[in-house]
This record gives sequence, C-alpha cells and structure tokens, in this order.
Amino acid sequence: MNETAGAHGHEHVSADHASTLEVTSDDFLTPAGDCIVAIGVDRVPADFDPAFVAACQDEAATITMTIETADHSATVTGSGHPDLTFESPRSHVCRTSDYVDDRTVMVDADGAATDLDRDLVDALAGGADATITFTVDQG
Repeated sequence: MNETAGAHGHEHVSADHASTLEVTSDDFLTPAGDCIVAIGVDRVPADFDPAFVAACQDEAATITMTIETADHSATVTGSGHPDLTFESPRSHVCRTSDYVDDRTVMVDADGAATDLDRDLVDALAGGADATITFTVDQG
C-alpha cells in the first residue's frame, strides 16, 4: 500500500539531525529545524487511509519513505508499531528510535536526516519540489 504527498525544499534545509527525518506542512523553516527536509507537504498523517494506518500498526510491517526530486532520491526504511496513530495534522517523522508520538510514521528507521544523499539535500536547500511516497509491506 502506498500514500503519496507533495512538498518542497527551503533554504534552511540542512539535514543534520542524527536520529529523525521530518517533512512538515508548515510553510517556513528555521535553521534550528535540522531534521526537516521538506515543507509545505500537502498530505499529513491524519489524511492517510485508515487501512494504510492499520497496516503500519503491525510490528512486523516494513515502512519505507522515499523522497524524490527531479534529479535525486533517497529511501529510509523502518518498522511499524502498534502505537502509531497517524493523527498529526502537521508532520511526518521517521525515527531511528522506538519513540512514538502522533507525528511518528515509522520507528527503527535505517537512517535519519544526516544520512541522506548530500546532492538531494542540496536540491532541497535550493527549494526543489519533492514527491514523498510512503509504502507499507506487512510482514
């Protein structure tokens, strides 16, 4: 199952955070937001299909987030968790830990913002449009 959203980069994208990766519906980004790689996302977790959410609540599920610009892409893969609610009206957060809140869309991710390809990060820092695709595979 897939869910797709559109977003764009911002001049303050640094992708320096070592444990999280975030895309937000906010229309701004401060330099402190070092986990945020795209803003203005047009679909938030609360918009996702309940069947997709239910699939992500299976601990055996594999969840993948792919970020694509015209010339670059990156993928982060993590796990589902029974406490994932997808209730956030604002942000998608991928976590390398097992911490869960309403913004969390995967846990135990194999990468965070700092692990992204720097060419992708540069494109996003230049304001590139991005397609964000979430895929869930049940174990």
